[in-house]
Amino acid sequence: MTQLILVVDELSAWAPYFPSENLVDFQAYLKQPPAKNAPRTRVINLCKTGKYLSNGYYCSLLAEARGQHVIPSVATLNNLRNKGLFAFGFNGVADTLAALVTDDEVKQIKLKSYFGQVTEPGLEPLCRELFERLPCPVLELTFKKRSRWELTGLATLSPRELRGEEEDRFAEALEAYSRIIWRKPKATRRYRYDLAMLVNPDEELPPSDPRALQRFVKAGERAGVNVEFITRKDYQRLAEYDGLFIRETTAIDHHTFRFAQKAEHEGLVVIDSPTSILRCANKVFLAESFTKHGVPTPRTLMVNPKEKESVGWLEHELGYPLVLKIPDGAFSRGIYKVADRAALIETLAILRNASALVLAQEYFFTEFDWRIGVLNHQPIFACKYFMVKGHWQIYRHNGGGKEADSGSFVTLPTFEAPRAVIGAALKAVKPIGDGLYGVDIKEGKGRVAVIEVNDNPNIDHGVEDVFLKDKLYDMVIADFVRRFEAN
Repeated sequence: MTQLILVVDELSAWAPYFPSENLVDFQAYLKQPPAKNAPRTRVINLCKTGKYLSNGYYCSLLAEARGQHVIPSVATLNNLRNKGLFAFGFNGVADTLAALVTDDEVKQIKLKSYFGQVTEPGLEPLCRELFERLPCPVLELTFKKRSRWELTGLATLSPRELRGEEEDRFAEALEAYSRIIWRKPKATRRYRYDLAMLVNPDEELPPSDPRALQRFVKAGERAGVNVEFITRKDYQRLAEYDGLFIRETTAIDHHTFRFAQKAEHEGLVVIDSPTSILRCANKVFLAESFTKHGVPTPRTLMVNPKEKESVGWLEHELGYPLVLKIPDGAFSRGIYKVADRAALIETLAILRNASALVLAQEYFFTEFDWRIGVLNHQPIFACKYFMVKGHWQIYRHNGGGKEADSGSFVTLPTFEAPRAVIGAALKAVKPIGDGLYGVDIKEGKGRVAVIEVNDNPNIDHGVEDVFLKDKLYDMVIADFVRRFEAN
């Protein structure tokens, strides 16, 4: 469980707001003895932090020394004193302000951001990004127009320095930021751990459907784990939880990866870990890893799509048909079957702007792909995913916003899957990590070949859980509990 502490210079600074049992002044916080095996603690430092070695500075320093998660952090406070550092990278300032301010006489704007929230329309994305980079409860931003608009000043403010409507906006933002703790009376808490499950309700092909997600929630209740759905807007709330379970399709240049990184930095148990995402998201890494560790695969070559020699080399080494893949494709996207030279030249031309390297593989057709689910190096489910009728993949993506077609499936107990298939799956994930993976494998013509490893495999109700039913969800949650207890 996570507890919340609000620290102010003096209790009188909180007079305009509702009383809170979470509130302490700096002297009381200073005297709190360091506690072993204390619950995860989030400290919101509301002291004045503008000066080096002030109460506010020491509050953040003490929180970090005690292993608590605090905003603002000491690093953030130091960065705010470095104008060149905090302004670096905010290239959207000039265009955003130019579009919002049409009066040429206006040369300076000041506004306040409350936990990344602002009332000025059009500045919300900029302030959210600023809060993600430099998390502070209240920031006063100064923009000046020289040859163009620039962010020239950032100052932290305490609640005592707010007036009137500013106090209301601060209180609303604070409540929203700390909602999971703020609204749960201690008497009703009956869970040992809090697990955040990152989902995207609008995703076309999510790793788990709504019915499966609810079964994870029920499995959590059985194990004393509070499973709560979060979305990308809850980035700053991660430290309130003990773990993060990503049930949204991951990618490197994507908020899912940033969530994984932040959660790991905050000391949470994370599935998928940033390392797993990095290693599984790129087929170039997987191809090299498979080769190094002797994992059986279709014959695979890496080519530069811009080199003219690639066409002849692939024809000689693989023949037709062959398969071209961009390194970071998912759900059968970015994969092309090439039947002749003309198609090969055309496809390489398409891919040359997408990636510096392209994977080429021998075409190994089977009527189905095995998907072996592996958790902490143990197989937990085995499925046969059949190809879409009249197509060579298990997914067929349709244009015009139509839903993708998918083939049928058969789910088996892992002990009924061929030993060579299970063995290949376990061998493939060994160098990647101990998380939850889905290993795609082809079996036929007397051989077994691993196609790829997915870091957030599908677990859908009525598909992967057909054999184990609720036990499958219990197994995943039980592994989180094991990691919580070891953390």
